Amino acid sequence: MVEIVLALLAGAALTAGPLLWSARRATRAARAAARRATEADHRAEGAEVRARAAEDRARTGEERARAAEARAHSAEARCTLAEARLAAAVREFTHLAHERLPAAATALTHPRTPVPGPLDSTGGGEELQHALESVLAAALRAALAERERTDAAARAALRGSASKIQALLIQVRSLLEEIQLSVDDPRLLALDFRNELTLRRVQSLAVLSGAWPGMTREDSPLAELCVGAQSRVAGYARIEITNHLREPRLAVAARAAEPVAIALAEILGNATAYSHPETRVVVSLEQGSSGALVVVDDMGVGMEPDQLERAGDLLDGQAEVLLTELGDPPQAGFAVIGLLCRQFGFGCRVEPSPYGGVRAILRLPAELLTLTDPAAPLSALAPRPVGQGAPVFDAGDALPTRKRRAPRVPRQDAPSPLPAPAGTTTPDRARSAWSALQSGTAAGRSAADRTASPEGPAAPEGVEHP
Repeated sequence: MVEIVLALLAGAALTAGPLLWSARRATRAARAAARRATEADHRAEGAEVRARAAEDRARTGEERARAAEARAHSAEARCTLAEARLAAAVREFTHLAHERLPAAATALTHPRTPVPGPLDSTGGGEELQHALESVLAAALRAALAERERTDAAARAALRGSASKIQALLIQVRSLLEEIQLSVDDPRLLALDFRNELTLRRVQSLAVLSGAWPGMTREDSPLAELCVGAQSRVAGYARIEITNHLREPRLAVAARAAEPVAIALAEILGNATAYSHPETRVVVSLEQGSSGALVVVDDMGVGMEPDQLERAGDLLDGQAEVLLTELGDPPQAGFAVIGLLCRQFGFGCRVEPSPYGGVRAILRLPAELLTLTDPAAPLSALAPRPVGQGAPVFDAGDALPTRKRRAPRVPRQDAPSPLPAPAGTTTPDRARSAWSALQSGTAAGRSAADRTASPEGPAAPEGVEHP
């Protein structure tokens, strides 16, 4: 039994061997298949992960593409806006350079000149508006500094030149006075008159440059000052003075006498220069309760409202006076009067005249007025007050003369004067002869001029006007 069993087992073993081997092969194959299946699953999972990652990358790429497109649109919009702002800035700076800066520079001298603002005050951004205003302010500061420097240099040069020329003209005046005492030549009177016209212009330049006018006076009757101012004007023959003063000896204090004479000469020069040579210039002396007035009316072309306003600013001393902006030739009359008014305490204003031209009113306050010594004689040429039995002075064709001073006593060390020509009269007789010759010679010349020229007297020589 045992052997049978063993034999059966041996036979079974022999039979089972191949089966076992096959089973082992099948097991190995199954295991390999399982591994391949697992690997395939892993690969499938990796592929799925990669697919999902690819999808994610694709979505991210699309989002990035959309963001890039949005950024491109935004950049294009910003570029368009920047181009618009640049164009606006170019327009604003062009407007600043060609319109605003020139107007602002003009307004430095003429404050009422309108200065335009920016083209677009609401757009362009605060930075642009601030930049525009900063440029404008910096340019104006530079212009003011340069203008002040240039004007100071011009005043210094003019001040030195005017003082030297004025000293020479005063020496010429003194020499002419000495010659007139010994030489009877009417041309000396004309030369003396032209010397006075030149001296008046130099005095005006001295005032503009900040210098003293260069002459001093004693207390001077107002009527005599008016005649003295008349003698400094080329169109003196057209000036008619009427004296309405209650006090014939009403005078201007010494400290202001020469400045008042200069201001009156400028007013009269302006009146004769801007009116027809055949019209009168009417001067009236008035005395009020708080001072005196000198009213000058011409029959000229008048002034526009803006010119009157500018003249008022100059006469009030409110407007800045620059030598470089007085024109060519310089129109300095109102500027000179305004400076004198501010320095010495009298006033002046201009307005339309009832005669059709311009009326200038010179106001002298009571503190500048005084009364001269009753024993001192008044000038024979000074107009007498109306209503006191004396005729009103009419310049006619007579050449105004300056009141002569007493002959100076020569110094001991001075050289001997030249011998007088034969037939020379004494100084007293010479003065009397000149007084008579003055009216006769001038009247004869006037008659000759009217005969030679049917159109009337010639226009006065060139007068600088304010």
